[in-house]
Amino acid sequence: MSSDPYLSVKALTKYIKKKFDADPHLRDVYVKGELSNVKIHTSGHIYFTLKDNSARLPGVMFSASAKSVKFKPESGMTVLIRGDVTVYEASGQYQLYAQSMQVDGIGDYYLAFEQLKEKLAKEGVFDATHKKHLPRFPKRIAVVTAQTGAAVRDIIITLHRRYPLANVVLYPTLVQGVGAVQSIVQSIQAANKDQFDVLIVGRGGGSIEDLWAFNEEAVARAIFSSEIPIISAIGHETDTTIADFVSDLRAPTPTAAAELAVPSQTELLERISSYRSQMYRTVSSAVSQQKQALNRLTSSYPLAYPERLYRPFIERVERATDSLQRESLQHLNRSKEYYRSLDQRLKSRMPLQQIRQSDSDVTELERRLDFQIEQLLKNHSRQLSSAIRTLDALSPLKIMDRGYSIPYIEGSVVKSVEQVTVGDSLTLAMQDGTIQATVNEINPTPKGDGNDD
Repeated sequence: MSSDPYLSVKALTKYIKKKFDADPHLRDVYVKGELSNVKIHTSGHIYFTLKDNSARLPGVMFSASAKSVKFKPESGMTVLIRGDVTVYEASGQYQLYAQSMQVDGIGDYYLAFEQLKEKLAKEGVFDATHKKHLPRFPKRIAVVTAQTGAAVRDIIITLHRRYPLANVVLYPTLVQGVGAVQSIVQSIQAANKDQFDVLIVGRGGGSIEDLWAFNEEAVARAIFSSEIPIISAIGHETDTTIADFVSDLRAPTPTAAAELAVPSQTELLERISSYRSQMYRTVSSAVSQQKQALNRLTSSYPLAYPERLYRPFIERVERATDSLQRESLQHLNRSKEYYRSLDQRLKSRMPLQQIRQSDSDVTELERRLDFQIEQLLKNHSRQLSSAIRTLDALSPLKIMDRGYSIPYIEGSVVKSVEQVTVGDSLTLAMQDGTIQATVNEINPTPKGDGNDD
C-alpha cells in the first residue's frame, strides 16, 4: 500500500508553525529595529514592519497590548520590542507579535508628552486668544481634585482664609490610576453644568506616572471646552503637564491656585481704608476751596456795597418819576382850568339852546381831553420803561458779565490814569470776585492820537 509523499501547503505551514511555537528562543524575544509602514487600525491593532539595514520583519500589536503604549508609534522611530515570533498560517509567513514597545534612547512618557503637545499646539489649543479672564471677586468656586489629601486641604483652607465670601464646592475626583482620566473629564463637565465663576483643577505631587492622567488628550479637550475659567495646580512647581498649557492660568502649587483665584480680604480692607482717607481729604479740600471762594465773593466790593453801584441810577429813576407825575398833574390842572373858564364864558354869552349845545361840546372836549391825558401817560410810561432798560444795560454788573472790571482806589471808582500813580494799590471788581493789584506802569494815551480824520 503506497502513500502520497506530498504534503499540502496547509499541513506544511502547520508543521512549520509548530516548530516556531516549540522553539523557546522564539517565545520571548527582544528585538530592536526601525518602524516602517505603521498602520493603526480603528480596532486599536497596530500593524508595522520592523527593519534594519539587512532584513525586514512584519509585526503586529493587538489592541490589548497597544493600550499600554503611551506614545503614538510612527514610521522612522527606532523601538525596542518584546514579543514572540510565530507563523501566520493564512499568508504562510512568520511575523513578530509585540507585547510591549518602547522608544530607543528616549522615555515613552516624554515622547507621548511631546507628541500630544505638538498636536494641540498646531490646533491652536494653547493660544492666548482662547484664555479666559478670571473674575476679580468670584462668588462660587469649584474644585476638581481628590477628596482626601494635602491638595484639597490646602486649597480649601487658603480660599476660606483669604476670601470667606466665596462659596467653595468640591467635586471628588480620581487623579491617578485606572479610571482617572474619565473621572477628571466627568468632574469638569459636571462643574460646567452649574454656575461657577472659577474652576480649580489640581492634585499634589508625584511621579510622572502619577501625574500622567493630566497629560491625556481627553483631559486637555475637557479643559479647553470649559466655559468656566480654569486654574491648573498639578504637582509641584517643577511639574508641567498638558493640562497646564491648556488651562487659562497655571499655578505652581494647589495653595498658589487658591491665592490666584481670590483676592485677600486683608488687602481689600486696607485698600478700602486708604480710599476712605483719600476721599475724606479730597472732599475736605474741595469744601475748603469753595469756602475761600465764597468768602472772596462776599467780601468783594460789588457784593459788600451793592447799593453804591445802583444808587445813582435809582435816584435818576425816582427823579424822572417825580418829574413825570408833576408835569402830568400840571398839564391836567391847566386843561381843567382852561375848559372851566371856557364853559363860564359860553354860558354867560349864549342863549339856553346854545348853552345846551355848548354843554354837549364841552362833554366831547372833556372826553377828548381824558383820551389825550391817557395817551400822554402811556407815552411817558413807555419812555420810563425804555430808560430803565437802558439803565439796566448800562449797569456795571452787566458790563462785568461781559468780561470787564471796575477799578477802585479806597472805594472810589478810577476813571482816568491821572487818578493813579505808580505803586498805588487797586481793587479790581470782577463778575465773580475782586483782585488786588499794584500799579507798576502807567501809559497815558497821547493827545491827538485818536481816530479823528
